[in-house]
Amino acid sequence: MITDINHLTLAVSDIERSFDFYTRVVELKPVVKWARGAYLQAGDDWICLSLDDETRTGPLPEYTHVAFSVGREAFARCTDAMREQGVAIWKENRSEGDSLYFLDPDGHKLEIHSGDLQSRLAALRENPYERLEWFV
Repeated sequence: MITDINHLTLAVSDIERSFDFYTRVVELKPVVKWARGAYLQAGDDWICLSLDDETRTGPLPEYTHVAFSVGREAFARCTDAMREQGVAIWKENRSEGDSLYFLDPDGHKLEIHSGDLQSRLAALRENPYERLEWFV
């Protein structure tokens, strides 16, 4: 039985550039780096950056993205710092909680979000999606 998400691997075209972006701009904690990859921590979760010659050259048209948690009190500081770094914005927030949707250097769609599952469920109780079904 699945107990958790173990890790997320992102294909990157330049380890140094991506390592710099994820540690300096996104502020993930560096754990280890080698010629073709790196492990970074986001809270209790870990991300692998993996050098890949087939890495995308820009964002995909779909909505798939990775969202990182940030505290409500730190959201404005993080958003300001990212905008100062010139991150590319790919979507304006229209959901519950504060969010900033931005791209990494290879076009992976990312988000910082100040809410959590409980705040999202509370918002759904107030404004349910079409054909919403509850299982818990």
